[in-house]
Amino acid sequence: MYVRTIHRKNKDGSSVEYVQLAHNAWNPEKGFAQAEVIYSFGRKDQLDIEAIKRLVNSLCRFLDPEDALTLQAKTGEHEPLPFVRSRPAGGAYLLNALWDRLHIGACLKAALKDREFTAPVEQALFAMVANRALCPSSKLAIEQWAAEEVFLGGDEAPLQVQHFYRAMDFLLEHAESLQKEVFWSTASLLNLTVDLIFFDTTNTYFEIEEPGPSELKAYGKSKEKRDDLPLVTVGLAVTREGIPVRCWVLPGNQHDSQSVAQVQQDLNNWKLGRVVWVMDRGMTSDENRR
Repeated sequence: MYVRTIHRKNKDGSSVEYVQLAHNAWNPEKGFAQAEVIYSFGRKDQLDIEAIKRLVNSLCRFLDPEDALTLQAKTGEHEPLPFVRSRPAGGAYLLNALWDRLHIGACLKAALKDREFTAPVEQALFAMVANRALCPSSKLAIEQWAAEEVFLGGDEAPLQVQHFYRAMDFLLEHAESLQKEVFWSTASLLNLTVDLIFFDTTNTYFEIEEPGPSELKAYGKSKEKRDDLPLVTVGLAVTREGIPVRCWVLPGNQHDSQSVAQVQQDLNNWKLGRVVWVMDRGMTSDENRR
């Protein structure tokens, strides 16, 4: 069915336009479709607009709510829905799929199984990962970002900055098992051959005057020429494709040869098999090469 207008000429030569509800029906005798008038609304210049609006609203109950609101807004029966705000979800949706594919959520759930955590640890960790990938900011800023600027999925309770710090404490306890699970999931997903490992370190410094009691903060040789500040060393092992195997946070005054010994010992427990290590010459020692 459709609404059409037709023109008729009066005896005085003037033209009048009529509005009709019609549909096309097949005429077997003539061999083609002809328009049949179902209802005539009368002259266009004499239409009962309010009656037509009521008819439209009556028909709207058979439509989807979204389409019904659109039509009712056009007829003036309802105000159009104002745009308030939107929260992008695409990036977080992709990251959430990778999160599940790499078994990160399953690993966290297994570690949380016997713990009495009231804080949403997995939700907080995923929010921090998503923020780092999509819009890097501080832990304090993530609270507002997760609540107002992105849709992370689900109907979880609002995250608070304290949740991020508690989740990081938990992550520190289970860093090795989580990194191992993520790496093997990645290796399986990408069909990696782990026969070559590249390893290197760097360090960064703390903006404080005294190192204080810590196993990590210590004065040493800064690669950023800040020997006046306490340091911490960061090590990273990657495959020949550049896929991270594992990272380490090490004391700032620890010599690289000592770091290599610790790294090799940690990865021996992963049962990687026979691998070739590639690193700077100054990081090796006779003991490490045995």
